[in-house]
Amino acid sequence: MGWKAAEKLLQQWKLLRGDNVMIIRGKDKGETGLIKRVIRSQNRVIVEGKNLVKKHIKQGQGHEGGIFTVEAPLHVSNVQVVDPVTGKPCKMGIRYLEDGTKVRISRGLGASGSIIPRPEILKTRVTPRPTIDAFHLLDPTACDLYATNVKTTSP
Repeated sequence: MGWKAAEKLLQQWKLLRGDNVMIIRGKDKGETGLIKRVIRSQNRVIVEGKNLVKKHIKQGQGHEGGIFTVEAPLHVSNVQVVDPVTGKPCKMGIRYLEDGTKVRISRGLGASGSIIPRPEILKTRVTPRPTIDAFHLLDPTACDLYATNVKTTSP
């Protein structure tokens, strides 16, 4: 879908991938779901299984065509995070605990003021971190790249 870039981008994003949100406007109003993807360049989010639209795909080389049901992005102003205690939509604020850790809390009318935990999905990386041999960390001269740099840079 050809969405254009947003005219005014949000500077402070409080919604994260994996947050439980409620749709407050649109055809799926009142339904809850998890954020599947955050599109910051368009101020939009994709919620799993919500805002379904039919998309016509032309047949091409390597894939079949047809009419598919896909999740369309929702504007970030049309969703609100769900309070973990009351189960109602609420605004989100930031507070610092006594030990200095930053947490997200629920705020607004009817909100419990409880801590909204970070989603578990954010703790797993989509792409694995590059592995470095522990031997090279202990002895940097054993690495060929390091040895060649030392030889070429020494006078």
